Amino acid sequence: MLTTPTARLLPWSTPDGKPCYLSSDGSGYLAHVADNIESVQLGMAGDLLDHVAELLNDGKATADQLRFTLACMSQALRDTKRIADSRGSRLPVPDGDPDLIDAEGDDRDDGPQLPAEAFG
Repeated sequence: MLTTPTARLLPWSTPDGKPCYLSSDGSGYLAHVADNIESVQLGMAGDLLDHVAELLNDGKATADQLRFTLACMSQALRDTKRIADSRGSRLPVPDGDPDLIDAEGDDRDDGPQLPAEAFG
């Protein structure tokens, strides 16, 4: 049997920076608003990657331009990680599979584990 968590981490926070969650089946108005915001955030991150490539190839970027771009990249990465965390936490997990329970007791698979030798 698979267990699917119901609380969704939303792509925005409270005014004091605390995470917002939505408990629903994903078909309501607020879920659609969250989907749209996530789509915009991911699109902006992709556009930013294109801009960064152009900026780095230019060779004439000023320190201020690079600092501003790095701040934008930091926010885009933060948004993208939040989206990944939100979506990952809503993936179904087999009940009680001991191979998916980590040291903290989370039912999450951290992906393949490589030995240190794999990195040279």
